[in-house]
Amino acid sequence: MIRLKNKYLLFCALTVLAMSSLAAHAQSGLRPRGDVNRDWEVNIADVNALADSVMKGVAYHSLYSYAADVNADKEINIADINMVIDAILGKQLPPMPSFSGTLPVLYINTEGYRDIVSKEREDYMHADWWLDAMGIDGYESLGSSEEPLGMQIKGRGNATWTNMDKKPYRLKFDQKHPVLGMPSNKHWTLLAYADTWMGKMNDALPFEIGRRMDMAWNPLQEPVEVVLNGQYIGLYFLTEKIRVDKDRVNIIEQADNETDPDKISGGWLLEIDNYGEPGSIKIIEGNGQTIKFTSHSPEVMSDVQREYIFAFLHATNDSIYSNDTLSHAWEQYIDIDSLAVFYLVQEAVDNPEAFSGSCFMHKQRGDSTKLIFGPMWDCGSSFQRYTPSYEFNDFIYENLPSYCHAKWIGEIAKYPHFQERVRYHWQRFYEEVYPTMDAYIDEFAAKIEQACEYDYVRWPQYSSHNNTLKLNLYTRPSFHKKVAWLNTQWGTNL
Repeated sequence: MIRLKNKYLLFCALTVLAMSSLAAHAQSGLRPRGDVNRDWEVNIADVNALADSVMKGVAYHSLYSYAADVNADKEINIADINMVIDAILGKQLPPMPSFSGTLPVLYINTEGYRDIVSKEREDYMHADWWLDAMGIDGYESLGSSEEPLGMQIKGRGNATWTNMDKKPYRLKFDQKHPVLGMPSNKHWTLLAYADTWMGKMNDALPFEIGRRMDMAWNPLQEPVEVVLNGQYIGLYFLTEKIRVDKDRVNIIEQADNETDPDKISGGWLLEIDNYGEPGSIKIIEGNGQTIKFTSHSPEVMSDVQREYIFAFLHATNDSIYSNDTLSHAWEQYIDIDSLAVFYLVQEAVDNPEAFSGSCFMHKQRGDSTKLIFGPMWDCGSSFQRYTPSYEFNDFIYENLPSYCHAKWIGEIAKYPHFQERVRYHWQRFYEEVYPTMDAYIDEFAAKIEQACEYDYVRWPQYSSHNNTLKLNLYTRPSFHKKVAWLNTQWGTNL
């Protein structure tokens, strides 16, 4: 460290003169590479912070270390210190990864520029935010760097939060805003799609098919480029969060810890959850597998609520596992048409996890109301089986990979009345919706094409060059080939 100390003495004498030539980056832009202490300029404090990090052996993290990794070798070491010193002496540093400018840019600065390291409810962080529409038709800017808006932010997801460097986030605005043309709300998610490399369409396509098939509600989402604490973190999708709301899951919202017997029949917003959140409701299927249900509304259940929904789901499960294939008993509990549409959309995109987790359903208040399947969510395993030589010859509940355990659907598929309703809705899909989807795919791909290239520079481990080519090599042919096979099973030309 003697050489490092001597180099300190060399540039310290020049710091006052050199600092006047360093532009302090406005918070509406990107932090300069080398700005380790997040004061928006490169100076001696950054050298001290870097030296301290090197001495302590601080590990490199690809999300939070870009400014400190001055030479972009994915390490934090003495070479970075030397480059910061050179920068103070006037040498140009490599530029930080930046956005394409072809999509709106969402800026988020957490309080104190602290890193977001938790997804727990109690670990929400306050942040300022603003949206620059970049002059793009159809979008409006919100807030500004001079007058930012407020939000709470935390991590979200399970495997995507734990295993990916490009993180997804949960946003709660201080006030409702109609963002990017979507209905006004406080509650949003920023989906990273680090694990969905199939043209970024794993959710977009099934969400859109569900809307065109008149599902009760499916989340809207818009692509956006994100700058977090002055660092460009790539292409994201700002997405409506699934929640009870007049513009989302439009049911009566049931109070937490409700005890009035007249109010506990609904509304319920439930999810078949393969992780099993604390307090989840567990039902044993007729095949011995356990179904774990998470209640998203109400979130905190009284004993009366828990007893009601357990009894309802238990009765639903028993009616499904009937020895009489002509039985209609299960239809007292499940809306058959909502399930038929939800199921055929998942088949069309070949999503084997459709009934394993992230499988949402809701129930309106009333003793005679049924479970409505939907909205769609987390179709990340869509299109994954496909290769150019792959031939589809099974349904999504057959020949499942080891990590999937489809709930209910394999048993329900045995009922002739269900197959009849699937065929009915399939004809509507095949004749009215399917012919429109190539145009949607093309429009989607063109919208994000340039941003995908910039996302690739930032996250080469999760992205690829020429996203449109990837989509046309895998996602589009997978979709068409699966639909063609399904039409041999459900089409009217049999």
